[in-house]
Amino acid sequence: MALVLVGQSELWEDKLRLKRYDAVRQRIDINCVLPHLDRAETEKYIQSHLNYAGVTDRELFSRRAVDEIFRMSCGIPRLINRICEKSLMYGCQQNLQVIDDQDVLYVSDHEMISGGDQL
Repeated sequence: MALVLVGQSELWEDKLRLKRYDAVRQRIDINCVLPHLDRAETEKYIQSHLNYAGVTDRELFSRRAVDEIFRMSCGIPRLINRICEKSLMYGCQQNLQVIDDQDVLYVSDHEMISGGDQL
């Protein structure tokens, strides 16, 4: 039997390093950590998600918005997703054609809950 254990890096750093999980840790053959995305990769990542959603004919995030998303997320895909999702919802509510850096900052300050997910 094979088991694939997938989780955030905190799982490895905080939980599996504890003595009580020695038996589990000893059975892990491969540990793969995905690096953070750089600015160009962040833009490609956002664009690929927009393309998958059918947005291919227009720009939804300005270059400065992508800069701000990258700065806030540090290139972590999970955070990129959250920031973009909240920004898109805000843009829809405000009938925006393009989301700019000020919109992303507004969302960060007013719409994001920063309890367990620090930005």
